[in-house]
Amino acid sequence: MNPPLRLAVLLSGGGTTLQNLLDHAADGRLGCMPARVVQVVSSNPQAFGLIRAQQAGVPAAVVERRGCPSREEFSRRLFEPIRAAGVQLVCLGGFLQLLRVPPDYQGRILNIHPALIPSFCGKGFHGRHVHEAVLEAGVKISGCTVHFVDDEYDHGPIVAQRAVPVLEDDTPETLAERVFAQECQVYPEAVRLFAEGRLRIEGRRVRVLSESEA
Repeated sequence: MNPPLRLAVLLSGGGTTLQNLLDHAADGRLGCMPARVVQVVSSNPQAFGLIRAQQAGVPAAVVERRGCPSREEFSRRLFEPIRAAGVQLVCLGGFLQLLRVPPDYQGRILNIHPALIPSFCGKGFHGRHVHEAVLEAGVKISGCTVHFVDDEYDHGPIVAQRAVPVLEDDTPETLAERVFAQECQVYPEAVRLFAEGRLRIEGRRVRVLSESEA
Protein backbone atom coordinates (compact mmCIF):
# COMPACT_ATOMS: atom_id res chain seq x y z
CA MET A 1 0.00 0.00 0.00
CA ASN A 2 1.08 3.56 -0.65
CA PRO A 3 1.90 5.62 2.45
CA PRO A 4 -0.70 8.17 3.54
CA LEU A 5 -0.73 11.49 1.72
CA ARG A 6 0.80 14.02 4.11
CA LEU A 7 -1.39 17.10 4.58
CA ALA A 8 -0.85 20.50 6.18
CA VAL A 9 -3.76 22.75 7.10
CA LEU A 10 -3.40 26.54 7.26
CA LEU A 11 -6.00 28.35 9.34
CA SER A 12 -6.76 31.61 11.12
CA GLY A 13 -9.83 30.83 13.21
CA GLY A 14 -12.04 28.07 14.54
CA GLY A 15 -10.61 25.21 12.53
CA THR A 16 -13.89 23.63 11.42
CA THR A 17 -12.34 22.72 8.07
CA LEU A 18 -9.38 21.18 9.89
CA GLN A 19 -11.76 19.10 11.99
CA ASN A 20 -13.61 17.95 8.89
CA LEU A 21 -10.38 16.75 7.27
CA LEU A 22 -9.24 15.09 10.50
CA ASP A 23 -12.55 13.26 10.75
CA HIS A 24 -12.50 12.11 7.13
CA ALA A 25 -8.89 10.95 7.33
CA ALA A 26 -9.63 9.01 10.52
CA ASP A 27 -12.36 6.91 8.92
CA GLY A 28 -10.69 6.43 5.56
CA ARG A 29 -13.08 8.52 3.49
CA LEU A 30 -10.25 10.34 1.70
CA GLY A 31 -9.98 7.47 -0.74
CA CYS A 32 -7.81 4.54 -1.67
CA MET A 33 -4.64 6.50 -0.86
CA PRO A 34 -5.27 7.46 2.78
CA ALA A 35 -4.37 10.96 3.93
CA ARG A 36 -3.11 12.22 7.27
CA VAL A 37 -2.85 15.75 8.66
CA VAL A 38 0.74 16.05 9.86
CA GLN A 39 1.09 19.82 10.35
CA VAL A 40 -1.11 22.79 11.21
CA VAL A 41 0.00 26.40 10.79
CA SER A 42 -2.04 29.34 12.07
CA SER A 43 -1.69 33.05 11.35
CA ASN A 44 -3.50 33.76 14.62
CA PRO A 45 -2.08 32.66 18.00
CA GLN A 46 -5.59 32.70 19.50
CA ALA A 47 -7.18 30.49 16.84
CA PHE A 48 -9.32 27.69 18.24
CA GLY A 49 -8.00 25.56 15.41
CA LEU A 50 -4.75 25.29 17.38
CA ILE A 51 -6.66 23.60 20.20
CA ARG A 52 -8.24 21.20 17.71
CA ALA A 53 -4.75 20.34 16.44
CA GLN A 54 -3.50 19.76 19.98
CA GLN A 55 -6.47 17.51 20.78
CA ALA A 56 -5.74 15.49 17.64
CA GLY A 57 -2.03 15.23 18.41
CA VAL A 58 -1.04 17.18 15.30
CA PRO A 59 2.02 19.48 15.51
CA ALA A 60 1.07 23.15 15.15
CA ALA A 61 2.99 26.36 14.52
CA VAL A 62 2.03 30.04 14.59
CA VAL A 63 3.31 32.54 12.02
CA GLU A 64 1.83 36.04 12.31
CA ARG A 65 1.80 38.37 9.33
CA ARG A 66 2.47 41.41 11.51
CA GLY A 67 5.69 39.83 12.70
CA CYS A 68 7.08 39.64 9.16
CA PRO A 69 8.51 42.60 7.21
CA SER A 70 7.00 41.45 3.90
CA ARG A 71 4.49 38.99 2.48
CA GLU A 72 7.38 37.08 0.95
CA GLU A 73 9.01 36.65 4.35
CA PHE A 74 5.66 35.68 5.87
CA SER A 75 5.23 32.96 3.25
CA ARG A 76 8.82 31.76 3.71
CA ARG A 77 8.25 31.29 7.44
CA LEU A 78 4.90 29.58 6.86
CA PHE A 79 6.43 26.92 4.67
CA GLU A 80 9.37 26.11 6.96
CA PRO A 81 7.39 23.73 9.21
CA ILE A 82 5.45 22.46 6.19
CA ARG A 83 8.60 21.37 4.40
CA ALA A 84 10.10 19.99 7.61
CA ALA A 85 7.02 17.75 8.00
CA GLY A 86 7.36 16.40 4.45
CA VAL A 87 3.93 17.75 3.46
CA GLN A 88 2.69 16.78 0.01
CA LEU A 89 -0.51 18.83 -0.09
CA VAL A 90 -1.44 22.05 1.74
CA CYS A 91 -5.10 22.76 2.49
CA LEU A 92 -6.29 26.24 3.44
CA GLY A 93 -9.27 26.32 5.78
CA GLY A 94 -10.39 29.78 6.86
CA PHE A 95 -6.88 31.16 6.30
CA LEU A 96 -7.23 34.93 6.01
CA GLN A 97 -3.80 35.93 4.72
CA LEU A 98 -2.55 36.18 1.15
CA LEU A 99 0.27 33.79 0.30
CA ARG A 100 3.18 33.86 -2.07
CA VAL A 101 3.24 30.31 -3.41
CA PRO A 102 6.80 28.94 -3.47
CA PRO A 103 7.92 27.08 -6.61
CA ASP A 104 8.05 23.70 -4.89
CA TYR A 105 4.38 23.98 -3.84
CA GLN A 106 2.93 25.19 -7.14
CA GLY A 107 -0.13 23.05 -7.83
CA ARG A 108 0.04 21.56 -4.34
CA ILE A 109 -2.12 24.01 -2.36
CA LEU A 110 -5.93 23.89 -2.21
CA ASN A 111 -8.44 26.34 -0.75
CA ILE A 112 -12.16 26.13 0.00
CA HIS A 113 -14.25 29.27 -0.48
CA PRO A 114 -17.89 29.57 0.71
CA ALA A 115 -19.30 30.91 -2.56
CA LEU A 116 -19.34 30.04 -6.25
CA ILE A 117 -16.17 31.65 -7.59
CA PRO A 118 -15.83 34.01 -9.48
CA SER A 119 -18.75 35.57 -7.58
CA PHE A 120 -18.44 36.89 -4.02
CA CYS A 121 -14.73 36.31 -3.70
CA GLY A 122 -11.49 38.23 -3.31
CA LYS A 123 -10.09 40.43 -0.58
CA GLY A 124 -12.53 40.96 2.28
CA PHE A 125 -14.87 38.16 1.21
CA HIS A 126 -14.58 35.62 4.00
CA GLY A 127 -16.86 34.01 6.55
CA ARG A 128 -20.07 35.85 7.34
CA HIS A 129 -19.17 38.69 4.94
CA VAL A 130 -19.62 36.31 1.98
CA HIS A 131 -23.09 35.18 3.00
CA GLU A 132 -24.22 38.72 3.80
CA ALA A 133 -23.15 39.81 0.30
CA VAL A 134 -24.95 36.87 -1.28
CA LEU A 135 -28.20 37.74 0.48
CA GLU A 136 -27.87 41.44 -0.29
CA ALA A 137 -27.38 40.68 -3.99
CA GLY A 138 -30.56 38.63 -4.09
CA VAL A 139 -29.05 35.70 -5.96
CA LYS A 140 -30.96 32.42 -5.88
CA ILE A 141 -28.00 30.01 -5.77
CA SER A 142 -24.81 30.02 -3.71
CA GLY A 143 -22.41 27.26 -2.75
CA CYS A 144 -18.72 26.54 -2.29
CA THR A 145 -15.62 26.19 -4.44
CA VAL A 146 -12.42 24.19 -4.08
CA HIS A 147 -9.57 25.68 -6.10
CA PHE A 148 -5.82 25.58 -6.41
CA VAL A 149 -4.10 28.54 -4.78
CA ASP A 150 -2.06 31.13 -6.63
CA ASP A 151 -0.76 34.55 -5.55
CA GLU A 152 -4.21 36.22 -5.61
CA TYR A 153 -7.20 35.88 -3.29
CA ASP A 154 -9.65 33.16 -4.43
CA HIS A 155 -8.25 33.12 -7.94
CA GLY A 156 -6.55 29.84 -8.83
CA PRO A 157 -7.93 27.10 -11.13
CA ILE A 158 -11.22 25.59 -9.91
CA VAL A 159 -11.26 21.92 -8.91
CA ALA A 160 -14.88 21.44 -7.84
CA GLN A 161 -18.02 23.35 -6.88
CA ARG A 162 -21.22 22.50 -5.03
CA ALA A 163 -24.38 24.61 -5.21
CA VAL A 164 -27.10 25.25 -2.65
CA PRO A 165 -30.36 27.19 -3.01
CA VAL A 166 -30.69 30.57 -1.34
CA LEU A 167 -34.02 30.51 0.48
CA GLU A 168 -36.38 33.44 0.97
CA ASP A 169 -36.04 33.35 4.75
CA ASP A 170 -32.29 32.74 4.86
CA THR A 171 -30.04 34.56 7.28
CA PRO A 172 -26.24 34.62 6.95
CA GLU A 173 -26.16 31.90 9.60
CA THR A 174 -28.65 29.54 7.96
CA LEU A 175 -27.05 29.97 4.55
CA ALA A 176 -23.59 29.42 6.02
CA GLU A 177 -24.75 26.19 7.64
CA ARG A 178 -26.09 24.83 4.36
CA VAL A 179 -22.97 25.84 2.44
CA PHE A 180 -20.67 24.34 5.08
CA ALA A 181 -22.49 21.01 4.81
CA GLN A 182 -21.43 20.93 1.16
CA GLU A 183 -17.89 22.02 2.02
CA CYS A 184 -17.61 19.00 4.31
CA GLN A 185 -18.24 16.73 1.33
CA VAL A 186 -16.46 18.41 -1.55
CA TYR A 187 -13.15 19.31 0.14
CA PRO A 188 -12.29 15.75 1.17
CA GLU A 189 -13.35 14.61 -2.28
CA ALA A 190 -10.88 17.06 -3.87
CA VAL A 191 -8.13 15.81 -1.55
CA ARG A 192 -8.92 12.23 -2.53
CA LEU A 193 -8.69 13.10 -6.24
CA PHE A 194 -5.33 14.80 -5.64
CA ALA A 195 -4.09 11.76 -3.71
CA GLU A 196 -5.09 9.53 -6.59
CA GLY A 197 -3.20 11.74 -9.08
CA ARG A 198 -6.43 12.61 -10.90
CA LEU A 199 -6.18 16.42 -10.97
CA ARG A 200 -4.39 17.97 -13.95
CA ILE A 201 -4.06 21.75 -14.23
CA GLU A 202 -4.40 22.93 -17.82
CA GLY A 203 -4.12 26.72 -17.83
CA ARG A 204 -7.11 28.14 -15.96
CA ARG A 205 -8.91 24.80 -15.94
CA VAL A 206 -8.54 21.64 -13.89
CA ARG A 207 -9.18 18.39 -15.66
CA VAL A 208 -10.38 15.51 -13.47
CA LEU A 209 -8.89 12.33 -14.90
CA SER A 210 -10.64 9.00 -14.87
CA GLU A 211 -9.06 6.25 -12.78
CA SER A 212 -7.65 4.64 -15.92
CA GLU A 213 -6.02 7.91 -17.03
CA ALA A 214 -4.33 8.65 -13.68
